Amino acid sequence: MATTSDIGVGSFIRFNNELCLITEYQHRTPGNLRAFYQAKMKNFKSGKSVEYRFRSGEEVELARVEYRMLQYIYAEGDNIVCMDNATFEQLEIPSNLFGEGLNFMKEGMEVKVAFENELPIAAEPPTFVELVITYTEPGLKGDTATNTLKQATVETGAIINVPLFCNEGDKIKIDTRTFSYSERVK
Repeated sequence: MATTSDIGVGSFIRFNNELCLITEYQHRTPGNLRAFYQAKMKNFKSGKSVEYRFRSGEEVELARVEYRMLQYIYAEGDNIVCMDNATFEQLEIPSNLFGEGLNFMKEGMEVKVAFENELPIAAEPPTFVELVITYTEPGLKGDTATNTLKQATVETGAIINVPLFCNEGDKIKIDTRTFSYSERVK
């Protein structure tokens, strides 16, 4: 068992027999009261956020989570088939673990998956992806002075806002954390 001083932001713990991720964690020492840790946790089963105060030195159960880089091969129903490049083992990962980032993934990309006891609990696409614009309205020459955006469809079918100077066939870099245009790739 670990104590409250052993955990921090990004730690996985078992809280009320549920797997939780610590998203915010602060040590507080109010004037004439005992010190405590204020934690904000995200429950993995329900997706809800919970706040809790831990006493200083209180025992908590750390969950052993292993991160592995897998190669996305193809989608099959509600799952995504990924391959471990070290063992060539194919694993089925539930597609809902990727969230909206799934719209920007194409075959062959490296994805990061978190496992607890060989059970996938969290997944994230690459931070930046390079995709080709398949459809957008044509840009006008000289429209680079304003910060106006237009909609564009990329090769995976996702729709994002891009600057006016982007055209069909351009390769762009997209940030999958904010689902926004980052830069045009030469």
